[in-house]
Amino acid sequence: MQFHGSLSQLPKEIKSLIIAFIVTLSLGFFTGINFVRITSTFQANGVETNYLGNEENEDAKVMQFKKSKKEVLTLIHNHILSMSVIFLLLGGLLSLTSMNKRIKTVLIFEPFISIILTFGGIYVLWSGIHWFKYVIMISGFAMVLSFILSSIFILRESVITFNQVSSNKQND
Repeated sequence: MQFHGSLSQLPKEIKSLIIAFIVTLSLGFFTGINFVRITSTFQANGVETNYLGNEENEDAKVMQFKKSKKEVLTLIHNHILSMSVIFLLLGGLLSLTSMNKRIKTVLIFEPFISIILTFGGIYVLWSGIHWFKYVIMISGFAMVLSFILSSIFILRESVITFNQVSSNKQND
């Protein structure tokens, strides 16, 4: 079965569903990214403080405490499961596009590596290996970049072929 390029062959209704899904998924995803911005200020020390607290810093504007093992494990569990499903769906849709197969392969598999490094890294950081905050930041950035690129490629092909199919049917 040939998947490469089959997105353009899907009916208009399915393409509409894909477009609505990607737009809605993006709103949710970037709401989460905004939460990360608020809690970590997109800085390595902010990531560390978010999970390990800042109780010893008397000058802190907001006092934060080290998260409990239960809180960390719940966060990791929820994010690994939900992000895996998100990137499974994105990867499945991306596999239907006609973009370069090598780039497509990277965008399909990279997020799963980043999920493990980012959320597994949170546990490693919480366990006391402080330099892992940099791994969390790099892998998190790679995951976001993969999400953005995958979403753009899926939307672009859905919209372009949606319009082409619509104009072809009007000419018939």
